[in-house]
Amino acid sequence: MALSAQDIQNLEEKANVIRQDIIKMLLQAGSGHSAGPLGMADVLTALYFQILKHNPKKPDWKDRDRLVLSNGHICPVLYVSLAHAGYFPVSELQTLRKLRSRLQGHPHRESLPGLEITSGPLGSGLSQACGMALVGLMDESSWRVICLMSDGEQDEGNTWEAVMFAGKNKLHNLTALIDRNNIQIDGFTEDVMPLEPLKEKYEAFGWHVLEIDGHNFESIIGVFSEAKAIFEKPVLIIAHTIPGKGVDFMENDFKWHGVPPGITDIPGEPPKNEQAKIALQELRTLQGKIKSEHE
Repeated sequence: MALSAQDIQNLEEKANVIRQDIIKMLLQAGSGHSAGPLGMADVLTALYFQILKHNPKKPDWKDRDRLVLSNGHICPVLYVSLAHAGYFPVSELQTLRKLRSRLQGHPHRESLPGLEITSGPLGSGLSQACGMALVGLMDESSWRVICLMSDGEQDEGNTWEAVMFAGKNKLHNLTALIDRNNIQIDGFTEDVMPLEPLKEKYEAFGWHVLEIDGHNFESIIGVFSEAKAIFEKPVLIIAHTIPGKGVDFMENDFKWHGVPPGITDIPGEPPKNEQAKIALQELRTLQGKIKSEHE
């Protein structure tokens, strides 16, 4: 699908607004993850506003594509994307992690429209996605399954059981995407548990593997279109992203994996009472740059 300059601008602006709302809701909650949600904002924007077959007015529409968020800790970006897509009011974002809120710290399927699974335990999402995809093939359905995973959860043995299952059963209606941001809560992935050669590992189990820049909308949308053309194999997309994308002091810093702005002072970084203000200022400035670049 060819994107016009206006299409790209609209998506870039939407992703930037989503990042701003992530900062606001994390600040209000006083807990939650920053780096992953900011890094995946472009992918989620592309999915909900260009790629997925879905209907916010009919969340249980049987022909919808199924989006499985395996790394449930990045749910702020999913919640914001769902809200902006029309699944629930944007104002509800400020209830993140509050008592009796529908927006729990990890997604709970029965709490909110648009959620396909309850997620939290890392490594289990791909298995659930495989089950959905197998049902889809057995029923000869047209809908597809997209599973989002972190690179850190590739440490989980359950992930590789699902990888083998998908390859054996040739689940060509399944597309998995790994957020390859190179960090996890304890440090850099290659220090904690080296993952490379990641592409070759998946290929060895019968997957077709594609790699993209996870911040380039043409690449994101193009690769999902390409995935549909792959037959007899499940597809893995390795999306290279910058954790904390858009906020200079958070980018590529594993210390922001599970920390929201405004609750702790981190050596060498802005004081906690200035973190959210600086982050929002950077993102609002970026919004202006996006517009000027396309004028």
